Amino acid sequence: MTTSTAPLAANTAAHTATDPARARAWAVLEAVPDPEIPVVSIRELGILRDVRRAADGMLEVVITPTYSGCPAMSQIAEDVGHALDAAQLAPYRVATVLAPAWTTDWITADAREKLRAYGIAPPTGNCGSAARTQAAPREKVLRFVPRSLSAPACPRCGSAHTERLAQFGSTSCKALYRCLDCREPFDYFKPY
Repeated sequence: MTTSTAPLAANTAAHTATDPARARAWAVLEAVPDPEIPVVSIRELGILRDVRRAADGMLEVVITPTYSGCPAMSQIAEDVGHALDAAQLAPYRVATVLAPAWTTDWITADAREKLRAYGIAPPTGNCGSAARTQAAPREKVLRFVPRSLSAPACPRCGSAHTERLAQFGSTSCKALYRCLDCREPFDYFKPY
């Protein structure tokens, strides 16, 4: 696993215009689904951070886990490798980058709608992390203070009359909720 503090490439289109292999790799990797939520791609979730040329000239795919203990990362790296092999884009390497840390702000609007249609309430609000993607990370004071969040709307009926049943749902990055109107349980993708 590689750790780096390099920010996400600012303009992927400009960089790939001069490197057809990078452009093909981006196109191929757009279709790699998240192994835990197959209706969204790793790109739509913000896990796929960059496709770049490393200092040694090798194609390098940068992925960031949704949280540092995500058990799906080895499967994601394997799926990326299968996709690149099928497209005959070897040699390559997959680098896992932990900083800046992934945030639910990186989930695309299309992915949020796909999550809702799949029965998972997408994260609400904004974590204010836009600056983390544009500049190198800097030291910050961490404050572990619970923030009050409004209950997520039910992805099935749209009711805001919901309750949290468990802090963790089907995976650690989701919480388990229940709609008090339609009585259906659902996962909520926790914002962070």
